Amino acid sequence: MNINTFTYLKIGFLSCFLVGVIACKHDGEDEFTFNGLDDSYSIERFKVLSIPTSASGSVTWSINDSIISQNSELEFISPTADAYPLTLKINNKGNEQVYHSKIIVTKEKTPYSKYIAKVLEFRPAVGQFMNEIPEYLPGNTTANMLQKANESLVGGNSTMISLGGYGGYVVFGFDHTIPNLNGRDFKVLGNAFFGNDASDQRSGSCEPGIIMVAYDRNKNGKPDNDEWYEIAGSEYFKNATVKDYSITYHKPDENKIPVAGTEFWQTDVEYIKWNDNLGNQGFKTKNTFHAQSYYPLWFTDSSYGFSGTRLANNFYDQNGDGSYWVGKSYDFGYADNAPNNDEASNIDISWAVDRNGKYVKLPGVDFMKIYTGVNQEAGWLGEVSTEVAGAYDLHFK
Repeated sequence: MNINTFTYLKIGFLSCFLVGVIACKHDGEDEFTFNGLDDSYSIERFKVLSIPTSASGSVTWSINDSIISQNSELEFISPTADAYPLTLKINNKGNEQVYHSKIIVTKEKTPYSKYIAKVLEFRPAVGQFMNEIPEYLPGNTTANMLQKANESLVGGNSTMISLGGYGGYVVFGFDHTIPNLNGRDFKVLGNAFFGNDASDQRSGSCEPGIIMVAYDRNKNGKPDNDEWYEIAGSEYFKNATVKDYSITYHKPDENKIPVAGTEFWQTDVEYIKWNDNLGNQGFKTKNTFHAQSYYPLWFTDSSYGFSGTRLANNFYDQNGDGSYWVGKSYDFGYADNAPNNDEASNIDISWAVDRNGKYVKLPGVDFMKIYTGVNQEAGWLGEVSTEVAGAYDLHFK
């Protein structure tokens, strides 16, 4: 055998050996890589316990005989302090491994509150209650008005703030995670009511606001842009609902000569100019019932705007002569859309969807954003504006 032949055989042998090693490694990639559960895990109630496995194959988590998750990573939350026997089953190509542990849920050392704990942002749109609810005083800044929103909404003795017309919003958080359990999980308070003379039993003063929710997955204590999800209420998938709607409001000249309308209440029908991304434009009317500026006086910009989901107009002139405007309550999923004692003011976290309209499974939520969802003026009643008077966890005991 010459040296060249030997070299070729040697190279060939090494190639086959390496291929075999690589093939063996590839075949073993599907083997169990999970190192097992700890004997026990401890977490406070209303906090999320995360247990990752990185396991391939089918995964089943159960407590007693009830399956609680089939995700690779368990996200567990409970409103009740107790010990929960945990079982994990991983099935990979017919090979099943079973692991046992327990989750010990403890009572928090510092008592939680079921109510709003902090208001993070307050950015209202223009409206007839602007600078009144909450009250603006000369020299107040954004920080001052945010503090007033906190004074209004935090705790169990909350009062009301107005978000103004379409897009105006408030962002607030809780001192614990509101769990996503069976049924509805939290309530948003407003000032909606049903009218005694409304022809539709579930109509009256209903000014629906879109609800966004966020779970603080990275535990940095704030809602990040990629953590927000929209609560898909009854109107979300309907053709009349506009996604990616944008509107801009322009600061009015408070010293200009008002353009009175034909109705006694129309002080200035060309008061605040607005335009949207659909090519629409118009004016917000100043009425005789509210003489103060409808533009937030702590805003210094000559214009500002909002983007989001826009709901179809829900107010209508029942009598046809402008004397009795009625707002229809949507079926579910919105703020200030039904009386506070009505089931429709309760919200299910399971209604949350991502930007593509796909439902997501959140263990719970830490933050909420409420914004006015309708761009409409209802005659002498003025603009449709969502009011928020608080929110609380329905699971809290």
